[in-house]
Amino acid sequence: MRAAVFHNRGSITVDEVAQPPNPGAGEVLVRPQFCGICGTDLHEYTDGPIVIPVEPHPLNGSKAPQILGHEFSAYVVEVGAGVTSVKQGDLCTVMPLIYCGECDQCARGANHLCRTMACTGLSAAWGGLAELAIVKASQIIPVPKEVTPLQAALIEPAAVAAYGVDRGHLQPGQSVLITGAGPIGSLAAMYALAGGARRVIVSESDPVRLERAAKLGEGLGEIIPVNPVTEDLAAVVKLHTNGLGVDLAVECAGKEAALQACIDAVKPGGQIVQTALHVVPASISAEMLAVKDLTLSGTWCYPVFDFPRVIELVATGRWPVDRVVSSVIALGDVVDKGFESLIRRGSGDVKVLIEVAK
Repeated sequence: MRAAVFHNRGSITVDEVAQPPNPGAGEVLVRPQFCGICGTDLHEYTDGPIVIPVEPHPLNGSKAPQILGHEFSAYVVEVGAGVTSVKQGDLCTVMPLIYCGECDQCARGANHLCRTMACTGLSAAWGGLAELAIVKASQIIPVPKEVTPLQAALIEPAAVAAYGVDRGHLQPGQSVLITGAGPIGSLAAMYALAGGARRVIVSESDPVRLERAAKLGEGLGEIIPVNPVTEDLAAVVKLHTNGLGVDLAVECAGKEAALQACIDAVKPGGQIVQTALHVVPASISAEMLAVKDLTLSGTWCYPVFDFPRVIELVATGRWPVDRVVSSVIALGDVVDKGFESLIRRGSGDVKVLIEVAK
């Protein structure tokens, strides 16, 4: 079967690899349909290996070369012994986090913080950018008929975005600033509107991405696009909040300037959530956290139990996650039209999905 395989920095190839064996007890064999390229995947391609292990992973022994893909939808092909949660033919989404269930974090229910966490498509034998894959039954969630295979592939990044907004304790009627209009920022903007935000201000310096972000709120609510390079973001925030500042800011750009902008934009007593990963240290006006009595929180992935809720919200139509998709490509084009396009500023791509089953 064909699969997109990470070998090393700058080296991803579409190879013929061995098919998975029959699923064992508690496992499910699936046929991936659509799979997204995540920012983590991009970091592996440009600067890795980072998350992908080069020595055997302590939880499952996996190491590079690695079949990529942790944001994917799939049809069930076969279930192993004891699996009753899904059946052959079910359309599902995959929660890719693999946790030990024994460490202190797993014991308190924070499985996404597992001390030895692995991930399908990054540190496991299989990934979604392949014609077949094996996952644990606990990782696979069937979706209702209202959710398409394309939307089902977006549940994983949608869960990341939802967690970022949820950590800020959004209340209906509040105002929100999102910095960065990549996939997570775009999904977070729509999720905030679905959660009752009065208005969402989106700050993005890429004109193409900003133009796309401006259209995300159609039929959902008010999105105010701002280019912080050519416009005064602080002035725009004041204009649209009666000079008070936003209630919540979610940092999805991974830039020092963006985090400081969030601190400046939030009203006294407000919430800031750091969702994007900063690859270099950020210098901020830390004293403003005290002076304005702010709460700064971080997020890592999502609670592993949150997928069913996210799926049901998508099924209602109030969170049209597919709006973030800028292109759908074939597996053979994953490098040139996928990874290379996403790292090229101004390409117009925001979220690229690979139609694996085509």
